Amino acid sequence: FRGCSGGSTPSTAPPRLLTAAQLQYRPVLTQDPRLEGQITASTFVLDQPRCVFQDYGNADIWLVVALNQAVSTFNTSAVPGTSETAFQSFPDPVRAYMTLNATLGHYPCPKPDGEITVLRVGSETSCAQDVSRPTCNGPLPGPGPYRVKFLALEGSVPVAETAWSAPIMLRTAKSPSSVSTTGSGHSAGMIAITTILSILFAILLAALVAMLVFWSSDSCGDSSTFSKPESVTVRRYNTHHVYDQPAARL
Repeated sequence: FRGCSGGSTPSTAPPRLLTAAQLQYRPVLTQDPRLEGQITASTFVLDQPRCVFQDYGNADIWLVVALNQAVSTFNTSAVPGTSETAFQSFPDPVRAYMTLNATLGHYPCPKPDGEITVLRVGSETSCAQDVSRPTCNGPLPGPGPYRVKFLALEGSVPVAETAWSAPIMLRTAKSPSSVSTTGSGHSAGMIAITTILSILFAILLAALVAMLVFWSSDSCGDSSTFSKPESVTVRRYNTHHVYDQPAARL
């Protein structure tokens, strides 16, 4: 028993940490409608989180984009718009950045019929190097893999978050030398034969054109041989002999 005069003993329990509610939603690449360029070399397209944050009307909803290996170390208390989460420093030293902030009004529930509700990650090129816009939705700097999640903040306090997406790999361009022709039905031997046949066909065509030109000129020469000769008039001249005059008689 402790008397009143003894006062209260300071609590030794650890401070209570504020944790965000874990929502049963995982961001996915858009499948319906099937879009051209769903994944490119620097962008990908996600479904909007419709009917996910309806209990958090006062929150700002952010998209977190992280390298696959940085998912386990991401700090949900990170503040968007700071050097800690700036796109311009991604992927080194920043391993995850925050972008595409929206309110619940941007994601109405239910989705209106016929409306395309997608988010293209990496679509802003104008702010990619602009450090005054740390929340830029700039082009992704490499093939990945990347993982994303949505995080709802009230002020700077995280109140709800989704699960991380599956790893997302971007497209990569292939060099011409790395493209194999053996498995496409057109081997190197077939390509060589096709090239030789094309050259022979061109030579044959050129010979045919030359023969046609020669025959045309030859027929023109034959027609001139049988043409009516021009009439020739030969004039006859009388030769006037000049006789020597008899010598003057002496």
